[in-house]
Amino acid sequence: MATSRLWVSFSRILVGLCLLCILLEPKDFGTSGLKEILVEPDDSDPDNNDARFQVLTHDIDDPATKGSTGTAGNGDGERYDQLCGTDLSFLGPPYGNISASNMVCSPIWNTFVLRYYQRADNVITIILSAVYTTGWVGIGFSRNGMMLGSSAMVGWFNRKGHAKIKQYYLQGAHVSQVIPDKGELPLNNIPPVVALHGPMIYLAFQAKFEHRLGRQPIILAFGSRYPTHSHLTKHDDKTAVWFDFSQASFLNIDTTQKKNHGVLGIMGWGLILPAGAIVARYLKHKDPLWYYLHAGIQFVGFILGLAAVLLGIQLYRNINADIPAHRGIGIFVLVLSILQIMAFFLRANKDSKYRRYWNWYHHWFGRMALFFGALNVILGIQLAGAGDEWKIGYGFLLAITLVAVIVLEALSSMRRRYKSDLPQTFQMNPI
Repeated sequence: MATSRLWVSFSRILVGLCLLCILLEPKDFGTSGLKEILVEPDDSDPDNNDARFQVLTHDIDDPATKGSTGTAGNGDGERYDQLCGTDLSFLGPPYGNISASNMVCSPIWNTFVLRYYQRADNVITIILSAVYTTGWVGIGFSRNGMMLGSSAMVGWFNRKGHAKIKQYYLQGAHVSQVIPDKGELPLNNIPPVVALHGPMIYLAFQAKFEHRLGRQPIILAFGSRYPTHSHLTKHDDKTAVWFDFSQASFLNIDTTQKKNHGVLGIMGWGLILPAGAIVARYLKHKDPLWYYLHAGIQFVGFILGLAAVLLGIQLYRNINADIPAHRGIGIFVLVLSILQIMAFFLRANKDSKYRRYWNWYHHWFGRMALFFGALNVILGIQLAGAGDEWKIGYGFLLAITLVAVIVLEALSSMRRRYKSDLPQTFQMNPI
């Protein structure tokens, strides 16, 4: 009879977890609210080699505008002519010698305009322009849409009006970890150029890749303060986009997904689940209240942790955020948390001979889950290149948790010592 109840409970938790996964399965919202801009040759021109480029806008969320086009002369076409119609001969050879019919031009973000020409031998010429007053402007090439580990070309004019352009390696989020004259961009022997023309700054460089560039995550950023001894100042603003060099289209990377993933992970593994463990350890003298509090809090923490994992899977699919260590630890922690949920239904009675083994399993698996969960939060903050506010916020949360554990452990020890010091009373048998 007990065995059948056990299997019924076990099957219920498995069915519940399956339903939960179905309900929380990430929908295809990675492209929600984004606009895809496609720059293609105008088919109305009989000579495709001299074809002008028309701008095709596709608002993914608006079916009424799906496939709408704007040609030169009206709407987006006018803006395209204004931004892309500049004669680039002032850049000098080879950048100023490339035929306008071969150079693809795409307004990409704010006042940033990306021009490029990709040859058959995989040499690509890139010209980035943006409105410029002071500070610096840069474009970075990333493996996964994140700043960490990317390489960037940055240009500026110093206070004396001298032009500067350098490659940087973005080793971390702090300005001290942005290393000048380092990077993985395969620049060729043609010197990069930075120039001012009207209100715009132009960065031009060439690189030879092993393969033709296709869909590539790039990072765009600018800062209003001048670099100091070639060390960049903190950016004023930045964005990351997927740019398809094979068809001149780009898709914005939704950074809110990464933020939501981080918030859910910190709330689940940094706040709720540690709080549930604290309740189980230090409130057992409030029986059975501690048990119901512990079970309810841990279930809420599990839901938040599961949502963080599912959102992480969505990020992996959308922006190819391939971070093996972070993903592996996350899956391991999810498995441990599922085993902890199963432990709730498989809990043996206090007088059962298996209760001791259940206690070992529940306690140690829980401690491992909390440890690796906290480790993965720290690893995620570091790998995502999150700002100081994330590090300070999670550090403050960890400090509060440790202080609470130390205080409660001291109170618990004093309570046990007080009980052991009480005089023992004996029941005397009547004569």
